[in-house]
Amino acid sequence: MHPIEIYQVDAFANQVFAGNPAAICPLDEWLPDEVMQNIAKENNLAETAFVVNENGELRIRWFTPTIEVDLCGHATLAAAHVFFNHLDFAESKINFNSRSGILSVEKQKDGLLQLDFPSDSFRPSLVPTTLFQALGVGHAEVYAGRTDLLVLLGSQEQVEMLTPNMVLLAEVETRGVIVTSVGKEADFVSRFFAPQSGIDEDPVTGSAHTTLIPFWAGRLGKGKFFAQQISDRGGELWCELDGERVKIAGKAVTFLVGKIFLE
Repeated sequence: MHPIEIYQVDAFANQVFAGNPAAICPLDEWLPDEVMQNIAKENNLAETAFVVNENGELRIRWFTPTIEVDLCGHATLAAAHVFFNHLDFAESKINFNSRSGILSVEKQKDGLLQLDFPSDSFRPSLVPTTLFQALGVGHAEVYAGRTDLLVLLGSQEQVEMLTPNMVLLAEVETRGVIVTSVGKEADFVSRFFAPQSGIDEDPVTGSAHTTLIPFWAGRLGKGKFFAQQISDRGGELWCELDGERVKIAGKAVTFLVGKIFLE
């Protein structure tokens, strides 16, 4: 087997060592699922994405170190960056087929890449017994999206100060937990914890913003936002609610280009 090209890209960042790193592996054909899962585990990044041209359509799949997931924003942004900047993709818009349908990424001005994703739905949720204990908060509004729980806190300081008990948080039945509040310099801020998916804290989570954007549109009464994910690495996202879709824009930078040898 010839070596597999691998690109590591920092997504939702304008410089290396910021945003959310993702590994991207363009393939001629699919590897066995177990091999792709092992590559993701070896990479030990929040997400490794694999892309195959299937009869003229680009299909993308995403793996955490432990599971395959249905949707990942930052790795989709990173994949588009690779195709635009390293693989001579000539168009200004790229479409990826995925478990979550067709996902497009379009070049914008100022170096931004804009994701077009389906908007999430959410509803008030009963609070799992261990959730507040795991987060170390006394009370908060909690909402359930399709895959994640959203916890609304009263201030950016509260979001910043969280030090969750990941062992307890992993017992909560959900893909991950979004914690959010109004921001100081942004319309809203967030953090994302997903020990259930092998990621204690994700640096920047595009898919979480499919829930955050419609949530804050209802709260703030507008459709366009500047958002910050206030993890240690940090990330910036320009967001828009567009009917039943959300648009999430950010920048990306290449950190490394290499080869994987399986034999």
